[in-house]
Amino acid sequence: MAISETPHVAATGAFYAVIVCWWIFGLTFWLRKNPPRAREAKRDRTSLLGLLLQAVGYFIVWFYPLQRGRFSPGTYGLPAMEWGLAVLTVVIAVVSVWLVNSAARRLGKQWALAARLVEGHTLIQDGPYRFVRNPIYTGMFGMLLATGLAAGRWIPLLVAIVFFSAGTYVRIHVEERLLRQAFGAEFEKYARKVPALIPGIY
Repeated sequence: MAISETPHVAATGAFYAVIVCWWIFGLTFWLRKNPPRAREAKRDRTSLLGLLLQAVGYFIVWFYPLQRGRFSPGTYGLPAMEWGLAVLTVVIAVVSVWLVNSAARRLGKQWALAARLVEGHTLIQDGPYRFVRNPIYTGMFGMLLATGLAAGRWIPLLVAIVFFSAGTYVRIHVEERLLRQAFGAEFEKYARKVPALIPGIY
């Protein structure tokens, strides 16, 4: 294999690996067994605004998904850097899928698109919730980041991150307001110990 082909192989491999992760990401929800329905105790549909902003972020990063560019003009021609970025992209995607899958299974009947509490709602602090308070959103952000990196479109990725971050902030704020109302000091203790989204950042 010619050295000049190496960056192309790395980038293409990462791109299709991310596509596979997206399929697994989707199957997490499509093939998910419906848990026993739980009666809602409280719901706040304001979080749907956050979902819309997250969707805009995904749309931006997916707008030209099959017309990928180089990872970065600064890495082109440097095989080690291209492979390093390719591996990082795939690792982000794989870890993100694991987070989403594990968190969705752990939530069970408590999972929903709109922020809500159900009768008998519990404050989950184990599984992926040991690392971040909102592992599904962390995984969703990871998939956004991995997709943007794999597509090699840096400016759209930065714009997508702005929209996605705004939407995620709205959803976390609304959902955790409900949890604070329901669990009080127990939630505050958990929030002091575990970051909301990304360890060391937020």
